[in-house]
Amino acid sequence: MTAIDIAGSPAFRTVPSTRLRLTVRGRRVLAVLASLPAVVALSIAIVSGGGAIATSVDGAPAGAFEMVTVMPGDSLWAIAERVAPGADPRDVVDAIIRLNVLGSTQLEAGQSLAIPAEYVD
Repeated sequence: MTAIDIAGSPAFRTVPSTRLRLTVRGRRVLAVLASLPAVVALSIAIVSGGGAIATSVDGAPAGAFEMVTVMPGDSLWAIAERVAPGADPRDVVDAIIRLNVLGSTQLEAGQSLAIPAEYVD
């Protein structure tokens, strides 16, 4: 028998590896696919973000409040005592601030404030 050199035969030669090259189009597709989860999460956050303002803790429907106009010299404390004489004014003031999303306790004459339905007579 004759010895055959299989290592030198063309079937066993190693093929050089090629680098993966992305075209401009490929990079764009990859960028879109990579950013897709962030876009979906941001969209969900934007759509459902307003729900917290529109509902209340006790399950009262949005819009269950009465409007009060601030008179000259009125304070949140005075309004709280006037609209809910039987309740703790601190709780009423806190509810008014949260419902109206007030940044401070400063009021202006003629300003309209929403009073939560639980404190309206």
